[in-house]
Amino acid sequence: MFSRRVKNPENRLTPKYSCITTKEEVNSKHGTSIKAELEPETFKPNLKEPSDLLEADQIEKLAKNLPPRTVGYPWTLVFGTAKHGMSIKTLYRAMQSQDTPVLLVIKDSDGQVFGALASEPFKVSDGFYGTGETFLFTFNPEFEVYKWTGDNMFFMKGDMDSLAFGGGSGEFGLWLDGDLYHGRSHSCKTFGNPMLSKKEDFYVQEIEIWAFE
Repeated sequence: MFSRRVKNPENRLTPKYSCITTKEEVNSKHGTSIKAELEPETFKPNLKEPSDLLEADQIEKLAKNLPPRTVGYPWTLVFGTAKHGMSIKTLYRAMQSQDTPVLLVIKDSDGQVFGALASEPFKVSDGFYGTGETFLFTFNPEFEVYKWTGDNMFFMKGDMDSLAFGGGSGEFGLWLDGDLYHGRSHSCKTFGNPMLSKKEDFYVQEIEIWAFE
């Protein structure tokens, strides 16, 4: 009702109303910066379906580290081994309709949860691709994010036999085989990460890949 009175040219506003309108305009101008300050603490992402691998607090921790362009968009499960099977071919097929960053979450046979945020959907590539938005993360023993160090640009690469993240000194930060069953994690220069899993070689229990759309 009040907004109609402000916009109606037939109503003459009193100084009192003018003051309120001015205050509202000032607040609206600063609204973006106020939201930006509060958002890391208050923003809770909306998942279109529940995650079998991530608890609510883990989701919030990851959300605070996602690229700004993903904030505010619902998380959509675009691939899951429980639903789609253990096949890298199916994984790549699921990526073809995506154009947002994607979050890879792995749970291994030791019950450890870790993974990667990819700046773009996974694809078969001749070499490395991606940008510095890409990062690795682990919840073991506590939550840590390993962002781009700037040392090299070996963000990620994929073929029909494997999917890999990070590199340098001949070691990948995170690697999965074509069956999405066997994986390996090692320290790498791209992200300056330690081993993400308990053991360098691990077996995958389940994988989820989330897009933001």
